[in-house]
Amino acid sequence: MARRIDPYSVRLFVAAAQAGSIVRAAEQEHIAASALSRRLADLEHSFGTALLVRSPRGIALTDAGRLVFERGLKIDEDLQALVREVQAEGAEVRGTVRLYANMSAVIGFLPERLQRFMAAHAGVTVSLHEEDTPDVIRACLDDRADVGVGVEMPTPAGLDAWHFASDPLQVVMPASHELAALPEVTFSRTLAYPLIGIHHGGALDRSLRERAEALGQPFAPKVTVSSFDAVCRMVEAGLGIAIVPRSAAAAYAGTPRFARCALDEAWAARNLHLYALHRNPQPRAVQALVDSLRG
Repeated sequence: MARRIDPYSVRLFVAAAQAGSIVRAAEQEHIAASALSRRLADLEHSFGTALLVRSPRGIALTDAGRLVFERGLKIDEDLQALVREVQAEGAEVRGTVRLYANMSAVIGFLPERLQRFMAAHAGVTVSLHEEDTPDVIRACLDDRADVGVGVEMPTPAGLDAWHFASDPLQVVMPASHELAALPEVTFSRTLAYPLIGIHHGGALDRSLRERAEALGQPFAPKVTVSSFDAVCRMVEAGLGIAIVPRSAAAAYAGTPRFARCALDEAWAARNLHLYALHRNPQPRAVQALVDSLRG
């Protein structure tokens, strides 16, 4: 049975052969050196033979590697030409875009932006998956997601990132709570009250636990639930107060039964970013969605 050969891995192999170094090729192709090395190892496995000789001074081609390099150059050129021809064929953008997004993006920002995008690009289908930010970024790196939306984080090699939205943290409490009249509250002060936690082990939960530990104060929610709407229902019932993104507070705690105030911490100025695997060019449908969400 013939083994499948990944064209992107062939492109990376050509880049590594031209650079004479996996590290230099990784920098040129905007991908982590470890990821590029795995791609090359998978490619060698697919061919069933070694293509490279690795040494501390760099890499050299085997006889099989020289053959793959010569053919790979032409394959990559032909594929890039095909992409350009396909993109120039017709005005309508079509295809399916795999979009991974964290909970606050799904709740607070994406519905209206996706509606605007789909109205402008009826031929594009968006397959939306909700995940925590680290899983969003991993999905982009693993090429399981075309576009990701998550909390701003250091951008791994191989990904492009753009600002998507500002979504600062707020404190949500019952309207009768003694903090309700304050315009802002420090994190340290919130820890003196019963707290409602969100998604134990998730990005926001881990961040709040780390901030509390830095203050030398315990972070021990009385109740922990898995969604922002459930958090706000627990607050409404008087079980405690909660720290949630502004988008979630607006969606689920916008009635007179709630009070909301800013979390008075520099780190509470939370931003969401778009993430996508670095490709040049991007598929038209992917580029159209990125452009629309950035707008």
